Amino acid sequence: SLNVSVTKDIACYVIDSHAHTWVLTKLKEIVFIIQSQSNSFHSKRAEDLKRDILKQASDLGKELPTVLLIHQMDGHEGAWTILPLMRDFSVTYGRNSSWIFFCEEDTRIQVVKLLETLGRFDGSKEWFLGKALYDEESTIIHHYAFAENPTVFKFPDFAAGWALSIPLVNKLAKKLKSEPLKSDFTIDLKHEIALYIWQRGEGPHLTPVPEFCTDDVNSYKVEHCATTFSNFLPLCGEPVKKEDIFVAVKTCRKFHGDRIPVVKQTWEREAALIEYYSDYADTSIPTIDLGIPNTDRGHCGKTFAILERFSNHSSPGTPWLVIVDDDTLISIFRLRKLLSCYDPNEPVFLGERYGYGLGTGGYSYITGGGGMVFSRIAVQKLLASKCRCYSMDAPDDMVLGMCFSGLGIPITHSPLFHQARPMDYPKGYLSHQIPVSFHKHWNIDPVKVYFTWLAPNTEESLNGKKFEYSREDL
Repeated sequence: SLNVSVTKDIACYVIDSHAHTWVLTKLKEIVFIIQSQSNSFHSKRAEDLKRDILKQASDLGKELPTVLLIHQMDGHEGAWTILPLMRDFSVTYGRNSSWIFFCEEDTRIQVVKLLETLGRFDGSKEWFLGKALYDEESTIIHHYAFAENPTVFKFPDFAAGWALSIPLVNKLAKKLKSEPLKSDFTIDLKHEIALYIWQRGEGPHLTPVPEFCTDDVNSYKVEHCATTFSNFLPLCGEPVKKEDIFVAVKTCRKFHGDRIPVVKQTWEREAALIEYYSDYADTSIPTIDLGIPNTDRGHCGKTFAILERFSNHSSPGTPWLVIVDDDTLISIFRLRKLLSCYDPNEPVFLGERYGYGLGTGGYSYITGGGGMVFSRIAVQKLLASKCRCYSMDAPDDMVLGMCFSGLGIPITHSPLFHQARPMDYPKGYLSHQIPVSFHKHWNIDPVKVYFTWLAPNTEESLNGKKFEYSREDL
């Protein structure tokens, strides 16, 4: 029996060393794409990740893989939407590579495990691999897709990393050449990419890969993981002071009675400097009438009046401006931590990023409902540029995106801001976030949502009552 055991051990060792050699020869066939941003905080994090991948590769003693940063790909305002890059990927890497692996700046990668994981799949076939997310119910952010049964359609959690085999990249490049992207808007990129690849059932579905993980890198669960996720809410030193954030709430007379009381019951107490801007001066709130009539759709005129007021009248020492809707739920407490990572001397325009017309040279913008954060210098550069609303009821967030794009000031995306309600996002997506905001009061109790998802503590006192909610209920 001893001989059998020894023979087995030797066989295992031979197989393992073969597998390891196979992994090393495959290393140069993978192209890593980091979903980076040009803001100094984000570009540094992406560079750190690139260095880590290359160090792991050099420690293995083999040729280094290609590691690219999305924000350095010139000529593509919409490079972050990835699909416009497929033709470049196909031309440049279509012959000598096997996989394109996409990740975020906070994705952590075990290179050997990743290559062993990819090695289970035949790279000569079309593969779309990732950690699967799905909608529990059909949702506005996905245009109510798959309303009959939204759970059937799976899309990748970018935080865990996701991969395309080169044959699929080549096929997508060919399709994009003959059929340019149709959609004007990019709202939820991971869902839209999966839909494009799926091609109404004719293309590959996402194949779930259990080794692509979003558990924290220090969790006991990550032994089997090729990827983990390292950052739930960034903090770089001390949180910024309450007095360093000026909060502007956009409202109008018809919502004074139902929306403003929610703000006052929830997050108003976290803000040291806050003003409510309306079409009617109501001293009981109090609101400030900016002299701009309310409009049924975009509020460009009102938003630019707020920017002018911040620039000319608010304390000149206040480095940050946040503009929110009266039905935005926001954690100023968490925003103070997040803003510790940004340099207020840079023109920063921060929030949840959407895109408009990016296949044909459009622009990115910060969607207003989740909250728009500006450094004072960004506001000054914008107002000095004379870029303004083309009409008072133009969509303010899109006009701002267009203006900043024209100025060459990139917007900065954070997935912690949300244009919709918690129930509009997959549970698996929110599970590795400490969110900063949600938006809209449809069919929810907004006070309950605030105290469950956004309050400084999950248990908060409100009028002497204790609130304890399960996120599952929301």
